[in-house]
Amino acid sequence: MMKLYGIPNCDTVKKARVWLTENNFDYEWHDFKKNVLSPALIEDWIANCGWEVLVNRQGTTWRNLDEASKASLVDAASATALMLANPSLIKRPVLDYKGKISVGFKPEIYSALLL
Repeated sequence: MMKLYGIPNCDTVKKARVWLTENNFDYEWHDFKKNVLSPALIEDWIANCGWEVLVNRQGTTWRNLDEASKASLVDAASATALMLANPSLIKRPVLDYKGKISVGFKPEIYSALLL
């Protein structure tokens, strides 16, 4: 089984969900605005792909952070704390397929992972 994490109003998440549906993949959906992410889950993602990949520095949430919060982001522990406090900082979507983590959405990456 695979699990897709994100927020429903994110355009990139919408594209990933459409792609998965059109390619007949069943997945469990986790809206991390409504369902809290655990520190252990974020730490697992970081171990799998690195905190630098997970933190979305392009989005509105990052731009709206105060400078002290931005400056505090220096390692996995600080990234975990910041993402737990601000789930919208997580680059979306996060796809967990058999323990392999894919961050963001590109059809060719999903095809390589799933097909």
